[in-house]
Amino acid sequence: MKIGYARVSTTDQNLDLQTDALKVAGCEKIFSDHGVSGAKAERLGLDKALDQLRKGDILVIWKLDRLGRSLSHLLSIIEDLKQRGVDFASVQDGFDTSTASGKMVLSVIGAMAEYERNLIRERTMAGLAAARARGRKGGRPKQLDESQVRVAIALAEAGELPIREICEQVGCSRSTYYRQVAPRLKAPAEAESLQLDQSVSVAPGAAATTQQKPAPKLSYGNYSGLILYVD
Repeated sequence: MKIGYARVSTTDQNLDLQTDALKVAGCEKIFSDHGVSGAKAERLGLDKALDQLRKGDILVIWKLDRLGRSLSHLLSIIEDLKQRGVDFASVQDGFDTSTASGKMVLSVIGAMAEYERNLIRERTMAGLAAARARGRKGGRPKQLDESQVRVAIALAEAGELPIREICEQVGCSRSTYYRQVAPRLKAPAEAESLQLDQSVSVAPGAAATTQQKPAPKLSYGNYSGLILYVD
């Protein structure tokens, strides 16, 4: 059985041209979408047509652009029909997958779609390379907002997650963590309880006096953990 599908994008367009051509092509049932853009994923008329098709049937359309909202979408529908044993034909394009020439054209369309995907991938990679050359990187943002920094600080001071997982939780790189989060972490308990060394000097005829050394300075290195050093 031949089942037809017609579509126009706006309500002021007429379906008669398409439906007449589908009838001439021998379609016994015709489904349509009136005033529906091809960009919309949900098309009730198309859904009904696809639901009616059985093995050995042929889905007929007026032109290829009436079916898919993109080349990849068109190929997806045709591949689904192929898996179900349903052929596909386009009146205006002279395309029919039930014929040898139609199968050849389908393979060419598939190759074009693959070429398009590869081209997009190459352009994306070239764009990222150019951005890196200008000192920018794609992907996660370099800066964390204040709320993200506070979350990262809380996770780090809880001591239950490694830095890698903390970075994944807040969506930042390790370099961002060390730049924005690490300097604001509290010193470990052992650093806080560090006792200052004292030295005693006694002058002749004077009571002993106690002189304190300067407080130890705390510094964070560019890696995980706290470094303590005393001047």
